[in-house]
Amino acid sequence: MRKFVLAASIALLTACSAPQQEQLNLTLQPQLSMNTITQGKAFSLTSKDVRAAQYVALVDSGRSNIEPLHAKQNVRIALENALLEQFESQGFKNTVNSENNVELEIQEALVSVKHSVLENQMDANLVLEVTAETPKGKLVKTYTGTASRNGMMSASNEEIQSVLNDVMNLVLEEIANDNELQNYMKERF
Repeated sequence: MRKFVLAASIALLTACSAPQQEQLNLTLQPQLSMNTITQGKAFSLTSKDVRAAQYVALVDSGRSNIEPLHAKQNVRIALENALLEQFESQGFKNTVNSENNVELEIQEALVSVKHSVLENQMDANLVLEVTAETPKGKLVKTYTGTASRNGMMSASNEEIQSVLNDVMNLVLEEIANDNELQNYMKERF
């Protein structure tokens, strides 16, 4: 029995000390408005992540080895917080029990990386759906961001992370500057 406990303890300690898989850091930059478009119009913000898998990058080194990379932060919460900051900078107010709802749905967030020792190709896709709903109606908008980057040598995690953050920040900027969404929320909330 002692040998079993000793072997189990060693196996557990070995597993704990094994190197952790690298993760990508999300550095989202909400587009804050300098001019408020409304004052204190209330809404409730919710979000959901409907992606099939939770990784944010797939790295194909060409040797029948495809490695998924995950984000350090929860993608849904990071995007929800950034969107909330944007709406609050425009003068909207997030409350718990509002009859006005904004829902963020993450449909795709992925960087596909194909690389070898000599070159790399990165293609990023982000698809977000924003639904603004009031008792009087609903507006559903889909925002899509894509980016491609080629480079010499194999792609580093920092380069993959940069492409992912660039696409996310571009889509956040598109949402912040969407007059149709702003007007709908301003007039109906």
